Amino acid sequence: MPRKARLDAPGVLHHVMVRGIEKSDIFRDDADRKAFLSRVGQLVVSTKTRIPAWALMPNHVHLLLFSGLQGISHFMRRLLTGYALYFNRRHHRSGHLFQDRYRSIVCEEEPYLLELVRYIHLNPLRGKVVDNLRELERYPGVATPY
Repeated sequence: MPRKARLDAPGVLHHVMVRGIEKSDIFRDDADRKAFLSRVGQLVVSTKTRIPAWALMPNHVHLLLFSGLQGISHFMRRLLTGYALYFNRRHHRSGHLFQDRYRSIVCEEEPYLLELVRYIHLNPLRGKVVDNLRELERYPGVATPY
């Protein structure tokens, strides 16, 4: 059965989620997180995509993004393919890194947007990657909300 087309146009706000294959880690250390964020930074500039919130968990990622001129699929394909090549080369592995294709939910209403930003930023705390808000402030895998 063919998959459904994504609703996308420049400036559409999406909550994007992508998980490691079989829920395996996609970030093993700070170097992996920095490499992912460096790739995000390059693509944000080249595609004119805006990302107001993100969280990097050990085995998944949340991105809140406004798609650029080329759309979300172009951005995500370049991000995930490039990162998977980096990760496999660095960790001497081969094969798929990500489970299925990324999920995206279009966000239309402001109350949902505010709740979503809160959810994304608190994800490491809820997932027990950090123990408290003080540790969350220092966690390198979350965009600072202020």
